[in-house]
Amino acid sequence: MARAATSDRNFYDRCYLNAHDRDGGTFLIAGLGTYPNLGVVDGFITVRRGDRQRVVRFSDALVDRGLEQHVGGIRLEVSEPLKRLRLVCEHEDLSADLTWTGAFPAVLEQPHVMHLGARPILDARRFAQVGSWEGEFRVDGVDIAVDPAVWTGTRDRSWGIRPVGEAEPPGRAASEPGEGLWWLYVPLRFPDFAVVVILQELPDGRRTLNDAQRVWPDGRVEQLGWPRIDIEYRSGTRHPERARIDLTTPDGKPLSIDIDTGTFIALHVGCGYGGDPDWQHGQWKGRQWSSSTRYDLAAPDIAARIPFGAIDHVAHARCGDDDGWGLFELASVGRHDPSGFAGFGSVAP
Repeated sequence: MARAATSDRNFYDRCYLNAHDRDGGTFLIAGLGTYPNLGVVDGFITVRRGDRQRVVRFSDALVDRGLEQHVGGIRLEVSEPLKRLRLVCEHEDLSADLTWTGAFPAVLEQPHVMHLGARPILDARRFAQVGSWEGEFRVDGVDIAVDPAVWTGTRDRSWGIRPVGEAEPPGRAASEPGEGLWWLYVPLRFPDFAVVVILQELPDGRRTLNDAQRVWPDGRVEQLGWPRIDIEYRSGTRHPERARIDLTTPDGKPLSIDIDTGTFIALHVGCGYGGDPDWQHGQWKGRQWSSSTRYDLAAPDIAARIPFGAIDHVAHARCGDDDGWGLFELASVGRHDPSGFAGFGSVAP
């Protein structure tokens, strides 16, 4: 546990969790990661209510790596492996004491690999799970009770290689940058089953990751073929308002899911993901560092940043007669021929 099997500086091990009140307007995301080859441990928790988003962040030196997951005022306790977790945050601007209960067994996803030229810059694996939340949290002086009959969400744990810490010299990529990124991650919770869909495509539409699974309460996992995705974007933007995913069951029958998106959080606005100018996962901030920031998502400077990264949307889904909730995570940046986007400035008509 104290030493990673690789000397790659970008090795990481991270937990991600989200919670929402079925798009009543409140959305919470938290994460906690360790970076053994950088000697850093960090975490964050953020809440969006309306157009306001509060995020608190903690970072410290990674001294002894063990089974406990904590940094600064945030900790994640495993109450029952792969079933129940407790998320605690202690900060004057945002505090929480929440318990997660998995609704279905966790599912192991396919390996995720990305290249920059010939070099693999991401080589990771994770398991995912849908479930419910209970407890309470307090943000900017407002107390919010979390009822498990209403509050639901998804969580995952991933590990492997991905860009973390201070930026490396770009080398050749500085003069020959990539043309774009298209990534879709959709874990959904229905009354009797869960569905997890993960897709990644190159600018020309070639699919480099295709993973679609349905999970049943007894642990059975079905592969759902080669998903076809149709996204309806808001005119003049790349904001997804609705989507349809067409899947195929193992016996060859069609299975379709219709999705409406709601409240969202851009993971690169204060949460440390993918080019966040305010903070990067694994970045050395010194010992016992913490920060708290409140974002106005309608402010022009913040709104201009939102489209250029992975965005997590609350998802309301329908599969036949079944009603479900979950996450619609989309990164659509730069060229993507199947979407009709020719470059970084392209938007839907």
